[in-house]
Amino acid sequence: MTTSGPGPGTATDTHCPYCALQCGMRLRPGAGPEPVEVLERPGFPVNRGALCGKGRTAAAVLRPGVRLTEPLVRDSRDAPLRPASWDEALDRVAAGLMAVRRRYGNDAVGVFGGGGLTNEKAYLLGKFARVALRTPNIDYNGRFCMSSAAAAHRRAFGIDRGLPFPLADVAGTDCVILVGANPAETMPPALRYFRELRENGGRLIVVDPRRTRTADQADLHLQPLPGTDLALALGLLHLLIADGRADKDFIARRTTGFAQARAAAMAHWPGRVERITGVPVTQLAAAAAMFGEAPRGMVLTARGPEQQSKGTDTVSAWINLCLAAGKAGRPGSGYGCLTGQGNGQGGREHGQKADQLPGYRSITDPAARRHVAAVWGIDPDDLPGPGRSAYELLDSLGGDGGDGSGGGIGGNNSDGRVRALLLMGSNPAVSAPRAAHVTERLRALDLLAVGDVVLSETARLADVVLPVTQWAEETGTTTNLEGRVILRRKAVDAPEGVRSDLAVLHGLAARLGVPEGFPEDPEEVFEELRRASAGGQADYAGISYGRIRAEDGVFWPCPAPDHPGTPRLFLDRFATPDGRARFAAVTHRPAAEEPDGPDGDYPLFLTTGRVVGQYQSGAQTRRVDELNRSAPGPFVEVHPVLARRLGVAEGELLAVSSRRGRAVAPARVTDTIRPDTVFMPFHWGGKGRANSLTNPALDPVSRMPEFKVCAVRVEKAEASAVTDAAS
Repeated sequence: MTTSGPGPGTATDTHCPYCALQCGMRLRPGAGPEPVEVLERPGFPVNRGALCGKGRTAAAVLRPGVRLTEPLVRDSRDAPLRPASWDEALDRVAAGLMAVRRRYGNDAVGVFGGGGLTNEKAYLLGKFARVALRTPNIDYNGRFCMSSAAAAHRRAFGIDRGLPFPLADVAGTDCVILVGANPAETMPPALRYFRELRENGGRLIVVDPRRTRTADQADLHLQPLPGTDLALALGLLHLLIADGRADKDFIARRTTGFAQARAAAMAHWPGRVERITGVPVTQLAAAAAMFGEAPRGMVLTARGPEQQSKGTDTVSAWINLCLAAGKAGRPGSGYGCLTGQGNGQGGREHGQKADQLPGYRSITDPAARRHVAAVWGIDPDDLPGPGRSAYELLDSLGGDGGDGSGGGIGGNNSDGRVRALLLMGSNPAVSAPRAAHVTERLRALDLLAVGDVVLSETARLADVVLPVTQWAEETGTTTNLEGRVILRRKAVDAPEGVRSDLAVLHGLAARLGVPEGFPEDPEEVFEELRRASAGGQADYAGISYGRIRAEDGVFWPCPAPDHPGTPRLFLDRFATPDGRARFAAVTHRPAAEEPDGPDGDYPLFLTTGRVVGQYQSGAQTRRVDELNRSAPGPFVEVHPVLARRLGVAEGELLAVSSRRGRAVAPARVTDTIRPDTVFMPFHWGGKGRANSLTNPALDPVSRMPEFKVCAVRVEKAEASAVTDAAS
């Protein structure tokens, strides 16, 4: 067990707390204003010492004046938060959870997690929901990240791992199609692999409605209408087949379902696709030829095509292109997804999702239930079934004013609402779609308990706030976008008054009558995780803290201590029952909400995304002065043609309205965006909150909300309307 940080002057090898690259870094006790000094770690193979601005300044969030250092409680709904002891805070949470369970039943309590939690925390949080609370209602913000890609992976390949190969393989391929991804701003150290690709003679095609910093590096930039990526992929597959570039031998030997996928693609001829997407036929033909002629190739997707109400089908269409070209299951070729959150991969593998148990097992599979129940020492029949997905869970929060009579655990909860919520490592008041509505639902809870490192917008709504340790103050594993399980090592002691998430779950479980099974030591939790994952798709049974330290991470699946791990999947067979990859017969359909014409109330597209200086909901990065200087607040990106039509100049305030809400932010006039589209980053709350506008329409398979496209109206705004736009 790690009980304290290393001694004075000792440098600790660890990893960045932000994106899914999980860049290696070294931390040394600092002599200046920061608790630790961030140093390069050239030996870690993913980033080879390179760090972005967020990584270099990560230690700033460790300052006592920045982060929470004592529990906070609210004496009544209208009272302010005040300091409290840990016993009072945990007693209040446990009592509130028990009161709701007695009155309304187990399914009236819920748990909401985060993609930044370590594997140990994600695992124990899922166990806590199902064993200590016995509720099906647990999900996490990773549902907003790459759940559509995960569903498409399983559909095509039988298994979900973001990249089925090491990231370094990108530099050695011949052509990459990068769809809806902007690594130059979202994960800058990864950009070196795309530069090396081109230096080695490879070609880069970028698909994005905006000409981003990444698109500036491309040999070819395709700029489709938001929400039309599915049609674009089908059009490229049509051309690949029509021009005789499909790999018939690979299709026959290693795939099934091609005939149906081919028929769907043939209905998307180039002229039709140009009308749908706005991408000229000449560019479609150039892209299809460039990819089809390359001896090796990759398709990499990110949030652009995934955060749509048809995201699963859209990713499936890009996988179809990869399969038809014979560019999957071969060295230097394949389809992959650039996972966003730090532990977005591991966070969904071990039970934090509503429909999954540890090891990436289905919660409805009787054999999976028996295996996990045996590890947990409970009857399989006592495991709840699947619960609500992330947005559906948030939408269900709060009572309806009924009396909920029924008494006893398992009482009446006829309206199905969740009345008490334990939330750890997430900030849905900023990050969820239709965020004003979600904020109202959070306020309507009988109990909201939040564990976080800072007083986020969501924590400010809580009845109880629990200050927890963060990356440099604790040890634990994460799984990066390659499926590489790595170890974040403790480098500094947490301030007095701060406890780990594992200690919080231990304390709550004991108060709920489950004193065993919730260890505080992360390595002890990981040892149990290994047993729970054994035999599952995400099999960690052969991975240990010792192996990770010695090998710079271990790729799953790794079923035994003498197994080498699996850096590259699918070289011999796919993870389907017959070993073949499966084509999906998908067709284009419109976004759930599209503009209603130039004379309509909502004539423009809105798309959202990130900027290089901030991260996710900004709860941590907005507390770093250097990052705020580079990205001080929200903005609305508009094309000069649209700016002239609106009569707005650079920096003047714009009001953006959708059917769900309104946001106000300064204009940023640029020709890098389409004239029919506006862009807003989603890192801020207040009046500039982009997710006040976004559409919670859900993909029917992944339950991913449609963040990337909705219809809006844009108008000039008065200065008085945005006094807190960057709050």
